[in-house]
Amino acid sequence: MKALCWEGVNKLSVEQVPDPELRNDQDVIVRLIAGTTCGSDLHLIGGYIPAMRAGDVIGHEFVGEVVETGSAVRRHKVGDRVVVCSFIGCGRCWYCANDLWSLCDNTNTNPGIGQALFGYETAGIFGYSHAMGGLRGSHAEYVRVPFADYGAFSVPEGIDDTSALFVSDSVPTGWMGADLAGVKPGDVVAVWGCGAVGQMAAKAAFLKGAERVISIDRIPERLAMTERYVGAETLDYTATDIAAELRERTGGRGPDVCIEAVGMEAHSTGPAHLYDQAKQQLRLQTDRPTAVRQAIHACRKAGTVFVLGVFAGAVDKFPLGAVVNKGLTVRGAQMHGQRYIPMLLDKLAAGEIKTAHLATHSLPLDRAPAAYDMFKHKTDGCVRAVIRPDHRQEHGDPSEPLTG
Repeated sequence: MKALCWEGVNKLSVEQVPDPELRNDQDVIVRLIAGTTCGSDLHLIGGYIPAMRAGDVIGHEFVGEVVETGSAVRRHKVGDRVVVCSFIGCGRCWYCANDLWSLCDNTNTNPGIGQALFGYETAGIFGYSHAMGGLRGSHAEYVRVPFADYGAFSVPEGIDDTSALFVSDSVPTGWMGADLAGVKPGDVVAVWGCGAVGQMAAKAAFLKGAERVISIDRIPERLAMTERYVGAETLDYTATDIAAELRERTGGRGPDVCIEAVGMEAHSTGPAHLYDQAKQQLRLQTDRPTAVRQAIHACRKAGTVFVLGVFAGAVDKFPLGAVVNKGLTVRGAQMHGQRYIPMLLDKLAAGEIKTAHLATHSLPLDRAPAAYDMFKHKTDGCVRAVIRPDHRQEHGDPSEPLTG
């Protein structure tokens, strides 16, 4: 079968790899309907995530059709259309039992790497380095899905493929940020980042009762999309002083909740960006925490900062003094998708959440490297590119047309 493989820093290629096979009785094999580019994949491609090997298949956000099931699978049958959670949970360990699915004890087959990096291993995740289990990713014609009764979810008939696709990762990640940050009615929420995750965090904040949501980015297409589809106020950080603007818009107090949805390759306009970029390129730090610093400084006293962006290790100039002296609550997590996906599919079916607009381009698997190049450099207004194995026809009718 064909698959998109990582061949080295900033090198991707479509290669022939062996078809996946059932490895235990809880697996299913899924034929890919659609996957999508993701900002966290860019960290892999750029070499910022450790433990990648040449030939690794990338991709973790996908919808597909079940073509084979293990003997112990009870919730799925051949022919089912399913959206698959990017993080894999066994459904049995203490963490899964407590709805902390991205911390599963049993699905990362290389626990030593995570223990060395973080003190404890995380769950396995599709296509996201050997530190996260070394599982094959979803940019392939077929994907093996372990523990499918817990991680694959049937898509209701009324939901088109493109809309369902984003419930694999972006929508539950954004929702989790607003949920675990404790957004409540009347809050003012600031969100750094207007990509798919940032937009979904902003939408979730509104659905949880936030009075105002202010989203921050620099890409015109993403800012316009956030205004149109989410209804948030937007700020271009290249055109204004974000800290001063947030104070002005909140009567001098600052946002109640600040959500960082940018991650380890954050940009800024000041000298701190050059400092962070130089240290990251020289591998003197693994991450650029520009947006995290801004969120901590901008948040009101006794407010909450939630870190949704992907970070791999150590950062410099972390404003711990601001956290302590302002009495902030700082939280972070990888996505506990199994906790949220069934509820979010219901909201999608009911029209409370819309996601099809996030996919601005659609390309066949053969052109997946070009899709990532377009996505990385934000050319042709690309916000997200959908990747299909054969450019197959959409199941259902997405609300916005895609371009090739």
